[in-house]
Amino acid sequence: MRDENNLRARELTSHIDKTSGLSLALQSSLLGVSRSSCYYQPVPVPIEDILAMNRIDELNTKRPYFGSRRVADALDMNRKRAQRLMRVMGIEALYPKRNLSLNNTPHPIYPYLLRGLPITRVNQVWGADITYIRMRYGFVYLVAILDWFSRFVVSWRLSTTLGTDFCIEAVKEALTKGIPEISNTDQGVQFTDSATLSLWEDNDVKISMDHKGRCFDNIFTERLWRTVKYEEVYLKSYETVLEAKQNLDEYFTFYNFERRHQSLNKQTPAYVYFNGKH
Repeated sequence: MRDENNLRARELTSHIDKTSGLSLALQSSLLGVSRSSCYYQPVPVPIEDILAMNRIDELNTKRPYFGSRRVADALDMNRKRAQRLMRVMGIEALYPKRNLSLNNTPHPIYPYLLRGLPITRVNQVWGADITYIRMRYGFVYLVAILDWFSRFVVSWRLSTTLGTDFCIEAVKEALTKGIPEISNTDQGVQFTDSATLSLWEDNDVKISMDHKGRCFDNIFTERLWRTVKYEEVYLKSYETVLEAKQNLDEYFTFYNFERRHQSLNKQTPAYVYFNGKH
């Protein structure tokens, strides 16, 4: 039974039918996941680890500044296990920097452009970030591109891996809706990939990247993650990536077009984004 549970836990892409006659590109598009996810051979993840990662995710969402030592203490967990699972999830403490896509390879380093910059208009600054989304028998990763002035989610994508495809797809979609003056991200591999950078550069977008010690650079997106998880993800138990995609699609439509924000003078993000004012 344990082996069956472990097998089910790791089969995140089992809903892909390679004999259906539909192309993998079309199926991935319908599922809202990157095409590379269709070819992904899942790494075994014991169900006990998935449950532990879900607890870590809840704690990280509530206390993003907790490092592995405090996570281990709070969850009565061995610290080495906490460190290992946090690496699988791709997260670390918000202090000094929360980074879901750690990057130890050489890459272009862009200056941080937002120091003391007032955010006063739509499409002035977009921020992109990635977070862990739990499912009943596994997990996926979610990337979102957020307009900081309006809090409008310009685009988003899911992936079963921390590759670059789903981020590139999110950027491409976002650029069909608008062109920001500045794009701000961390230095993760997804955002320093040459294909991602060229999309911004080809549209004359200035690239801003967070640097060590700037623990609240992406605070607007961090707030979005808390809202999405408390109002949607933690209330559900997604069985498949398709179910996660469908539910998140409904939620982001609600978030953009119906959910009023106190900080936006009780207007919706969509109203502010398309009208250019609070």
